Amino acid sequence: MAGRPAPAAGAASTGVDTALVLAVDVSGSVDEHRFRLQMEGIAQALEDAAIQRAILGGPHGAILVAMVQWSDRPSLTVPWTRIGTVADARSLAVRIRSAARRPGEFTCAAAMLHFVQVKMLPSIPTRPERTVVDVSGDGKDNCNPTVPPAAERDALVRQEVTVNGLPILEGDEKDTLEAWYRANIAGGPASFVVPADGYRDFGRAIRQKFLTEVSRR
Repeated sequence: MAGRPAPAAGAASTGVDTALVLAVDVSGSVDEHRFRLQMEGIAQALEDAAIQRAILGGPHGAILVAMVQWSDRPSLTVPWTRIGTVADARSLAVRIRSAARRPGEFTCAAAMLHFVQVKMLPSIPTRPERTVVDVSGDGKDNCNPTVPPAAERDALVRQEVTVNGLPILEGDEKDTLEAWYRANIAGGPASFVVPADGYRDFGRAIRQKFLTEVSRR
């Protein structure tokens, strides 16, 4: 079944339309200001009326959202959280705005994708119709991984997970980053890439991306 990993033991029988992992870059190029721009963009997307209507208008009328910060190593910031009401969406927005940055130095995309596969998918608490990983960042993997990002992405795709990309085009790699995301990050059913023209454009890009992800059935 597409995008439907087995739910964790003891999971409720009520399904959700989408299980969405927000994977946010916090490597050395992401200072506190840039981190806050990302958190604010995600929070505003959750508060957006059109996105709330899309979430509540699905067959199950609910989604699951989790957030992972990633750099040298991935770190779970927000565990799987169900959004089934406007109040749920607003509550999660408050949590994300108040999230503390967990800084690192390197941009280890392969390690993050592996973490999603082995930690996040098995812990989904209820059955989703689709599972989506939303990866944002401003650089290519620079960790010299044994298993490259594209192979880790392909492992997720084999589980019928969709991986979408939001490359932030700012810094030394801005001219080549979108192509790298298309080749190494995005994959799976109906996958896509929405670039942000720098950090100040992140809010626009994440809203567009979020709306597309929760509207697709």
